[in-house]
Amino acid sequence: MNQQHLLLIDGFNLLSRAHFATSYNRANDQLRNKNGVYNNALRVFYQKLFNLIREHRITHLSVLWDVKREETTRRQKYASYKATRTELPEPLLDQYLSCRDILEGIGVHQLSLPPYEADDLLGAFSRLWPVDHCFIYSNDRDLLQLLSDTSSQIIAGKQGEAVYTCAHFQNDYGIVPGQWTDVKALLGDTSDNIPGCPGIGAKSALPLIQQYGSLESLYASIDQLEPHLIKHRKKLVAGQESCFLSKELSTIIVDIPEIGELPLEALQLNIRHDVLRASMEQYELNIRIDASLGA
Repeated sequence: MNQQHLLLIDGFNLLSRAHFATSYNRANDQLRNKNGVYNNALRVFYQKLFNLIREHRITHLSVLWDVKREETTRRQKYASYKATRTELPEPLLDQYLSCRDILEGIGVHQLSLPPYEADDLLGAFSRLWPVDHCFIYSNDRDLLQLLSDTSSQIIAGKQGEAVYTCAHFQNDYGIVPGQWTDVKALLGDTSDNIPGCPGIGAKSALPLIQQYGSLESLYASIDQLEPHLIKHRKKLVAGQESCFLSKELSTIIVDIPEIGELPLEALQLNIRHDVLRASMEQYELNIRIDASLGA
């Protein structure tokens, strides 16, 4: 029996990185095709998508999209969540709509589902089916909490992309992936405007969780901290409410009833090559298409 390899794409993460990498110091009219349609990010998005399918022998695929920030459960819980994010530039927003149209036309599964973020959908999908391996494509390190024996994250770095596994995570951090939310609870996240514990930085957060295992255990031991960690007690006491809020905001929702009955077959890779060729020509993307793309 052929192995089942599931690829989950963090749609905005890939599309926005593609846009900003190819638009730096370029005027908007340099980002369009001859018909005036923005295509700079689309070219990178689809080139990367097809390369991933080939390289990892993908059999099932879904592209997951964020919803508007004000629609998410986290914004409803904490009004400042992602409040410092700027609005999407016009070229990126236009290409988001085009990208979704192309995916629908060629038969690639995609989903956005209020009030959940793409991270939540990635988490739910990574746990929903017993596949041989699940590859999560995103540079968002919040997703490290999803790593398992059968789930890895493909992360781009200065030396190129690498498949980051559960074993890599444990070697690097000395904790298991499920404890990543406890570290994030203490650290916070400036990009998402998650507060964390004021005064607790990267050099302190990880050792505290390595020592106590979880945020709950840490606070249960707050009056008996190890001597080398007692210097953090005052900050931890003052930041307790903020820490537990931050853990809730950082924890990916993997139990989503609305998708619980979705069959794996719905994500079967079966690209419509005739539509794909027409789309690539329409947007002038000049991308190689072959039978390895799951026809």
